[in-house]
Amino acid sequence: MENRLGYFFIETPDIDRARTFYGALFGWTFDAGWSKPTYTHVKAAGAEGETAFGIVKGEKKDFSHLFFQVADVDAACRRVVELGGQAAIPSDAPSGRNVVVRDDQGVTFGLWSPPRD
Repeated sequence: MENRLGYFFIETPDIDRARTFYGALFGWTFDAGWSKPTYTHVKAAGAEGETAFGIVKGEKKDFSHLFFQVADVDAACRRVVELGGQAAIPSDAPSGRNVVVRDDQGVTFGLWSPPRD
């Protein structure tokens, strides 16, 4: 399918540290066959149409705001803080609950959950 997000990566100074943080936060696992010292590929769950992504070594600590869907934004914020990151105060919108957070290396990303019926 065209005209949709096809791939993305998170840029971070320390690949191993990022694997630990995001693995603990989201339960992500990583594909050693596709990974290199400056890149790690996140294993997709195999769902049809799932977007491929990875983590790349770099010094940029801010990235376009990508929002990862989670079941509970508030619980995910608490987990971010437990892992050494920072979380803003979540807000509600007609599209759901969301927040921008920062990982333990200063990389920002969003958390989002759809509205509850």
